[in-house]
Order: sequence, then structure tokens, then C-alpha cells
Amino acid sequence: MNRPRKILIIEDEQDISRIIKDYVTINGYEALIAENGRDALLALDSWQPDFIVLDIMLPDVDGIELCRQIRQKSQTPILILSARGSDTDKVLGLGFGADDYMTKPFSLSELMARINAHLRRMDSFGAPSPHEDRLSFGNIVIDRKAYSVTVGGKEIALSAKEFELLFYLSKHNNQVFSKAQLLDAIWGYAEYGDESTITVYIRRIREKLEADPSNPVYIKTVWGVGYKFSLDDA
Repeated sequence: MNRPRKILIIEDEQDISRIIKDYVTINGYEALIAENGRDALLALDSWQPDFIVLDIMLPDVDGIELCRQIRQKSQTPILILSARGSDTDKVLGLGFGADDYMTKPFSLSELMARINAHLRRMDSFGAPSPHEDRLSFGNIVIDRKAYSVTVGGKEIALSAKEFELLFYLSKHNNQVFSKAQLLDAIWGYAEYGDESTITVYIRRIREKLEADPSNPVYIKTVWGVGYKFSLDDA
């Protein structure tokens, strides 16, 4: 029998953390609460969670900074939970490696739907696919097994979600996808998602992949529709 997936809840408000823990436990997950950044990093090493729910307001460290520290050690999916709903906070959180962002107050059912979707997508993306493990074009190589991208022999550091989005677009060369379609394909849902997440991730990928991100060669914007990876133009 497979072990239950493990959810690390990094939240110092005990009422909220216990509600989340009870809810994910009822839904078949194992949960652990860390009330500060120090305990969270210890749990990351010792407990090795499958998913992280991270509050942005912690007593000893800013949640966005903690997200950055976690990303230096692990590619475990991170959902930031915050009472601050500004676009700046969202962009910062996603920019430092978070996979998703929700604002308080929040729906437990929506939170659970997002956790399920992320883990389901992670499983399906990791499934064997020998005909699509490695894409190469020009001086760019995208290796699905290694989650690596090299440009001219130099490896480009991408987060797991950045890689998955790039791989999906490049696998469907010249096919245009709306933001909602990309949310559904990479995050596993469109109903609950904020389409600005896609905008942030596309910008991050361009900054790492393109020689001139403001004039992209590979990931093109199709105005009024969405985005495409344009291999022929490359």
C-alpha cells in the first residue's frame, strides 16, 4: 500500500493551521505544522514533504524569503497563502519559486482542489514517455528526465513549474494556447486559477532563456489569444 502524501503547513496562526491540517488529513493526506521558518527548514530536511502550504507572514522570516530558501534545497511544490493580496506580493512569490498563490480568507475545498491538482500533474508529468524525453533545436536542449534546459551547452536554472510550462509549449511547437488552457495543462485546473500566474511565469522563462526578453525569439505572444513556442522562427 502506498504511503499517504505528506503536506507541510507553514503557518503561525494555530486556528488556521489546525483547520488546514484536519481538512487535508480527512482527505487522505498526512500533515505536519511548522510555526516558523526555522522549524519549516528542519521539517523539509527530516520529513521530506510532497507539498508545502506556506503563509507569507511568519514570526521569524518573511514567507517570500523562506520560499527562496526552500527553492535552493528542494523542488517540492509550494502554495503561498497570504492575507496580502497585492499583485506585487504574488509576482514576488511566484518569482522566487512558488507554484501557486491564494489569498485569505480562502475556501478549504479550493485549497484541497489545488493541492490535488498539483500532485496529480506532478505524477502525470513524471510518467515515462520515451518519445518525448528530450527535445533539441538549435543550441537549446530540453531534457524531461533531468528537468534541465541547456542553451549553448550552459544549463539554465528553471523551477519545476517553469520547466513544465516551457516543455509543454515546446512540445506543441507553433500551437497557440490561452492562459486558461495553460493553467489547466500545467497546474491541473482553470476554474480556480489566476491567469496572471501564466504572465509571471512566461516572463520568468523569457528572462532566463531569451537573449533579449523584450523581443522573444522562442516564446511568442499572440495578442488577444495567448502564447506559443515558435520553433520555426528560432
